[in-house]
Amino acid sequence: MKKIKTTPLAPQEFEVEQISENEANIMAYPFETGYAISLAHPLRRFLLSSSVGYAPIAIKIEGAKHEFDSVRGMLEDISDFILNLKEIRFKLLGDATEAEVNYSFAGPCTIKGGDLTNSEVEVVTPESHLATLNEDSVLNFKIKIAQGIGYVASEDTHDGLEEGYIALDAYFTPVRSATYKIENVLVEDNPNFERVVMNIRTDGQISPLDAFRNSLEVMYAQLAVFNSEISVKSPTTIERTEESPDLKKLTMHIDNLGLSARSFNCLDRSNIKLIGEIALMSTNDLKNVKNLGKKSYDEIVEKLQEFGYEVGGDLSDEIVSGLKKKIEAL
Repeated sequence: MKKIKTTPLAPQEFEVEQISENEANIMAYPFETGYAISLAHPLRRFLLSSSVGYAPIAIKIEGAKHEFDSVRGMLEDISDFILNLKEIRFKLLGDATEAEVNYSFAGPCTIKGGDLTNSEVEVVTPESHLATLNEDSVLNFKIKIAQGIGYVASEDTHDGLEEGYIALDAYFTPVRSATYKIENVLVEDNPNFERVVMNIRTDGQISPLDAFRNSLEVMYAQLAVFNSEISVKSPTTIERTEESPDLKKLTMHIDNLGLSARSFNCLDRSNIKLIGEIALMSTNDLKNVKNLGKKSYDEIVEKLQEFGYEVGGDLSDEIVSGLKKKIEAL
């Protein structure tokens, strides 16, 4: 008979797979069928729309009045210069949310993103090309860099700029891509549970894990409006601490003991699923398992000893507490 539930299973496992400095897979499981996508889809939307980043919002170039102008001795015209600038990703240092940064370059030289790093800003795309200057040419310019989310059109910032500045379309989002896939995962012989795997790639302004953390904070803040009136009772929080090697072994399925079919079936029919459940039992408790004969009892004791534990042995309070939480969650 299928077990009747009153609440869905809460996922307990969380893993981070660091692919590179700016890319990571974030995994959580097990979810009930359909729950993984219900969580993953809004999180992806928040990652792409609400992650905080930095972008140039305006530029003032000495000798140029508008974006269709040119500067003597610079290979690129102003429109190409601005397009190149938008590909350079800045990061303000300290707690600053906005800065005006001055630059001056003399040719001949090739200006790249790394040349714009100074005491106020860091460029996380140092190899991005900005401009090429001929001999005897000089390029002086100022950039306004701001912190923000999403996309802001130049028309929205134009009115607040001083004379001589060219407003820029600002793309703040530091998340380059956020995708997810849903995989089936086996939980107690049931293959219908799900695992969500989110792949997050950023431009270097923020780490993938920090971007994920920020999206969660935004989601919680959006949902908090309902709690002010409805007073939703929070479920018991599952403490997520680093599991000890002993706890990881003891929470393995009894399959890993290599028992004979008869001994395994006796335990399984008594709803004993984890190795730690046997370790928590006294010798009398184990002997009283229904249909468990002496031969099976001796085999289980022997296999458990080979695994490094004793029936009715002494376990630390921390391990016992962790085991009981795992057993209750089954």
